[in-house]
Parts: sequence; structure tokens; C-alpha cells
Amino acid sequence: MASPSLDLDALRERLLAGERAALARAITLAESKRPDHRALARDLIDAVLPQTGKAIRVGITGVPGVGKSTTIDALGSNLTAAGHKVAVLAVDPSSTRTGGSILGDKTRMARLALDPDAFIRPSPSSGTLGGVAAKTRETMLLCEAAGFDVILVETVGVGQSETAVADLTDFFLVLMLPGAGDELQGIKKGILELADMIAVNKADEGEAERRANAAASEYRAALHILTPASATWTPPVVTISGFHNLRLDALWEKVVDHRQRLTATGEIAKRRREQDVKWMWALVHERLHQRLVGTAEVRAKTAEAEASVAGGAHSPAAGAALIAELIGL
Repeated sequence: MASPSLDLDALRERLLAGERAALARAITLAESKRPDHRALARDLIDAVLPQTGKAIRVGITGVPGVGKSTTIDALGSNLTAAGHKVAVLAVDPSSTRTGGSILGDKTRMARLALDPDAFIRPSPSSGTLGGVAAKTRETMLLCEAAGFDVILVETVGVGQSETAVADLTDFFLVLMLPGAGDELQGIKKGILELADMIAVNKADEGEAERRANAAASEYRAALHILTPASATWTPPVVTISGFHNLRLDALWEKVVDHRQRLTATGEIAKRRREQDVKWMWALVHERLHQRLVGTAEVRAKTAEAEASVAGGAHSPAAGAALIAELIGL
């Protein structure tokens, strides 16, 4: 049972006042697997919903080693210095043994971790499709309710995580490494189609900058043959150095420009409505899955169906029909 001492109205007021402890408590509720906690989290999110939706939501992806955390640390510090409140939702790979975070993002964002105007929430992906934490959407809304006006969502950068993060955010930034050349052939076309901007990182001075500029030219050529997702916005390609904090202000200016243009045409609002519908169906699928694993009896019968398919006694279609019957489908 939920703790009788939890006063949801008081938690809401503290959250809207920007109390970090209240925000952490609210996110813990949202991430909990306990049905009573989930119900409380739903009520809380519904209560604060009118105070959400004003933040700039930016998804950031890139292969491991491209410098995502270093870049976010520098960019976030620039933004807080300019008066913004920045929340970083950093989705870590999960340990297959414990389900816990492996990378520990707070240790990789040293400046932001100590910044009073920043909030970092490392969250294990826990096997969620695409590596995006199951409750990232709820966490994002809670951060907005607490007054954070910039939400940066860092993805693991593997598998289907890019698509999942693009469905969470307004702007999708893809970080690339210098030295395109042959490596350009290995870029997934889907990444380029999702990108609102490509930033070639590690463009330090000297030879590194020359290589980054060459890579940027290759990426511009690749983007040129694709039809932009929006008639209002052509994805730019920039070169940056997260480590040396080079050209990150120019990068952010483009994010703001994108926001202003697509807000004027109504595309941001339209995208968010579409994302809400996808969110609804994701929650429906989650509830169906919970029905399958919710009781020992159902788990035993699904195990029997798996064994019969694995043993050749039933076809996959027949096994699926047996499981569907268990939850009334």
C-alpha cells in the first residue's frame, strides 16, 4: 500500500515551487512499478499538466564515444549561465544482471551536476525498446512543472533509441565524429531522416578542425538528397567541440531558430499532439504486458505456450492465440 503520509496536494505545490526534493520524489513515484505509486503519479501529472509544455525539448544522440555527455555538460552550463533552467534526462544502458545504470551520467557531467540551475536524472533503460527509459515522458513533464525551460534527453545511441527519442522531443540533434569518408557509408539513412541538425563534434583547432569540416561537407551532401521532414526547416550541419566549448552558442541559436519557425507554423503543436497519441498507445501496450506478467497463473500458462511452440507442438500463431485468450483478446 502507498504510504498514508504522502500528501499529493502538498507534493504538487512543492513541485510547482521548484523544490528539487519534491521533483525527485515525484519522478521516483512515476518510475515505480507498484500499482499504487503509478496511480499517484498519474494523478500528480494530471494535476500539473497545465503548467507543462513550455520548455524546449531537445533529443541528443550519437554513437558511444562521440562525446554526448561532454557536449551536454558544456552546452547545459552555457544555458544556465544565460538564465535557463536545464534538466538532463540521460538514459543509461542497463545491467542485464541488476537492471541498474552502467555509465553513471552524473560522473560524466561534472559541471552540471554541481549547478543549482541544472537537474540530471540518470535512468537505466531497463530493457525498454530503443533504450529509452519507460517513464522518460512522465519525467519530462514533471521537470517542466518544476520550472525547467530546457529539457535535454540523451539517448544510449544504439538500436532503435533514436526513433524513440525523436518521438519525445521537438528538436533532434545528431552528433557525429570527424573523418566521414568511408564511415559515411555506415550511417543509417534513418538517422539522417530524423535529424533536425547534425553537429560534427571534436572539431578542435588544427588538423581536427580540417577533418571535421570535411566530414560536415559529406553530411551536407548526404542530407541534400533527402526530403526534409518540414518545408519550414532544412537541417543544418555544424562543427563543434564539446570539450573546448567551441561554437556551442551558434548551435543553440539554430535550436531556438527552429523553435520559433515551427511554432509560427503550428508544427511544434502538431508534433506534440501526435507524440501524445503515440504515448497513449505505448501505455496501452505496457498495460497489456502487465496483464501477461501480473499473476502467477497467467505467467505459468504463458510459459506453457512458449514451451509448446519451442517444442513444435504448436505454431507461433497458435501460441499467440493461446496467450491472447489469457488476457481476453
